[in-house]
Amino acid sequence: MKGYKKVFVGLVVAALGVFFTSGAFAAADIYADNPIVKIVKECSPAVVNIDTETMVTRSPHPFADDPFFREFFGREFDNFKRSVPMRGKGSGLIVDGNEGYILTNNHVVGDADKITVTLMDGRTLDADLIGKDPTFDLAVIKVKEKNLPSLPLGDSDAAEVGEWVVAIGNPHGFENTVTVGIVSAKNRTLQAADINFQGFMQTDAAINPGNSGGPLINLKGEVVGINTAIVPYAQGIGFAVPVNMAKQIMNELIETGEVKRGWLGVALQDLTPGFADEYKVPVENGAVIADVVSGSPASESGLRRGDTIVAIDGGEMKKSQDVVLYIRNKFSGDTVTVDIYRDSRKQSVKVKLGTLSDENDSRRSSRGPRERRGDNRESSTRVGATVSPITPRLKENYDLSSDKGLVIVGVERGSISEEMGLREGDQILEVNRRAVETVSDWERALRGDAKTIVVLVVREGQTRYFTYKK
Repeated sequence: MKGYKKVFVGLVVAALGVFFTSGAFAAADIYADNPIVKIVKECSPAVVNIDTETMVTRSPHPFADDPFFREFFGREFDNFKRSVPMRGKGSGLIVDGNEGYILTNNHVVGDADKITVTLMDGRTLDADLIGKDPTFDLAVIKVKEKNLPSLPLGDSDAAEVGEWVVAIGNPHGFENTVTVGIVSAKNRTLQAADINFQGFMQTDAAINPGNSGGPLINLKGEVVGINTAIVPYAQGIGFAVPVNMAKQIMNELIETGEVKRGWLGVALQDLTPGFADEYKVPVENGAVIADVVSGSPASESGLRRGDTIVAIDGGEMKKSQDVVLYIRNKFSGDTVTVDIYRDSRKQSVKVKLGTLSDENDSRRSSRGPRERRGDNRESSTRVGATVSPITPRLKENYDLSSDKGLVIVGVERGSISEEMGLREGDQILEVNRRAVETVSDWERALRGDAKTIVVLVVREGQTRYFTYKK
């Protein structure tokens, strides 16, 4: 029996030896035919290094901006100021080799006075800024050279979390650097001083300063994202603008030099339990329309103050910021379907978006110093807010646009009103869906043991709801 075992073991060993030496195992080698090498060879020629030069005013004197020295020497330091170049670096990808269009980040070239592009073969070309979009941090530049290599743009919606991606760029000035990782997440929201965008693609492919504007490429050799931002205090957390969004913006910039953002024309706030109870909204999350701009797309489509937005184009809107970011991702002229609750009934409203501008983006009014109290011929202090009819003097003191309703001239510390967020100068229009014109109206609206209080006020030119729920 032992002899048979020895013969069997010998046969197995011999078979394995034949398997390894014959190359059968080599065919299964996971390192053979590495796709990354092919991608880098094919895509790198269409990735460019970008050098920028921006002229800034500087003074060589170390105390030029010191308030103490400026107090004594006035503007003497200004005589020493001079313009000096500030240099920057970034990356870009050629999207149209025949016309010389290059896609990159706005923060790379947006303020540059001079833009220089270096190709992989060493050629250096001057570039012109065609258009920029600070909202999504994208820009298009153009060189006069023709017949350049270009990169195919893929479908970022089809990209899967976990799939391999390759980043090529110019990190810290190290030209044509390649890093590899995966798509770590999709639809990330990033809010910073210069960026407020919902829909970023997250990756752990190493991205560093200088990678900005470079491509994020899938294993098919297609661009799925434009590398844009990093979390500086972390490792392996980078963000790219999805290429599907970049395509739309790029086309707008090439055609018109600017991007016309969508505008709905509403002021929003998060749905609260108190508001949901009073307005009979049968959901826990949503965005309440607190104000509608006259003549806006929202107004013309029939949206009203008090409507609660719960979805747009089938996507759930859990809070007001979700609505703001979604609409910001749309373009002027786009039509969206807004699902709302009104008087406990769900409705769908189609809205054709207008064009966002500085004028209609914000309707805030400046206020001068407020005079506390005065001309209180009649007042009430229910729920800790001292309210008064609006007199000419109070209207002027609080910079109110009308004399409709009541005005709060004081809020007691630790009171229900303070807990609700009410403050001096708020103009009260409604309480629990009832219009208030007199102090008696205010008293009647708050009479009894109400478990829910919803107050509609005008603050800084916009109406807002404040709620309290026991």
